[in-house]
Amino acid sequence: MRIAVFAYHDVGYECLKVLLDLKENIVAVVTHEDDPEEAIWFRSVAELARAHRISVYTPQKPNAPEFVGLMHILSPDLILSFYYRRLLSKDLLEIPRLGGINLHGSLLPKYRGRAPVNWAIINGEAETGVTLHYMIEEADAGDIVAQRAVAIEERDTALDLYKKIIAASAELLRETFPLIKEGKAPRMPQDSRQATKFGGRRPEDGRILWDSPARAVYNLIRAVTHPYPGAFTYFGGRKLFVWQATVSGAWSKGSRQKATGHRADPGTVEAAEKGKGIWVRTGDGSLLLARTQLEGEEEAPADKLAARCGITAGTRLGE
Repeated sequence: MRIAVFAYHDVGYECLKVLLDLKENIVAVVTHEDDPEEAIWFRSVAELARAHRISVYTPQKPNAPEFVGLMHILSPDLILSFYYRRLLSKDLLEIPRLGGINLHGSLLPKYRGRAPVNWAIINGEAETGVTLHYMIEEADAGDIVAQRAVAIEERDTALDLYKKIIAASAELLRETFPLIKEGKAPRMPQDSRQATKFGGRRPEDGRILWDSPARAVYNLIRAVTHPYPGAFTYFGGRKLFVWQATVSGAWSKGSRQKATGHRADPGTVEAAEKGKGIWVRTGDGSLLLARTQLEGEEEAPADKLAARCGITAGTRLGE
């Protein structure tokens, strides 16, 4: 069987490895040129393919007639997509006799669209997963082949969760591929009434809104911490990135009143605890910032950065 693989990122890398381990006949790997504006912290699908002497293509417009024509020449029996970032056209998907199957990083129909791992954490989900589904012209809306759930732990960052997604993706593909190859893969229609859709995230979407609940701020911080652009607020007109925080534990009400003299407004620093960080008021309580970074400077424990920069009880962040 002839397979064309459209893939990128670590999920693409690991799923391509599964197919290589199975000694499948991969006639082409279609991937992306790395964006110089993006932090590339993941492994290269293109390098893996070239190491196995597989032809690699990086079209800017995979649905353009000339590339569709190339796919006709290559004549794949199946198209597989693993974290490829562009929607494939009907003209492409009609070429393989077994159609096209995509792997998406959520339990569809929930979290269709971009950045499902980050959005699941931002929204405080306790579970997400991966889905193999047939591709149609609407993104992430085709019939489901198989799914695997993944737990989201209280302290999981997006990178922690993404590593779980990588492992689950490879396992699901390895288990399901024999049925796909035989043309016997299940087709379970999605319930569009249950669908949720989310768009891609930009660095500016990481701004902390201090009048949000403490849990919501915490979820944002762990959803966009390293290797993502980071959650941020402002201090003295400069961005102050927050790379790590916690909502567990508390410091005494008496200490808070002594430090600020009154109930603090959201975004107000309430106290610093040596070796732990700084407490900041949110919309419904306090959040302990553990690791912070002023724009243009080195990352540091929040209490040390506060001492160095004059961030004391009563300081208002976000302005």
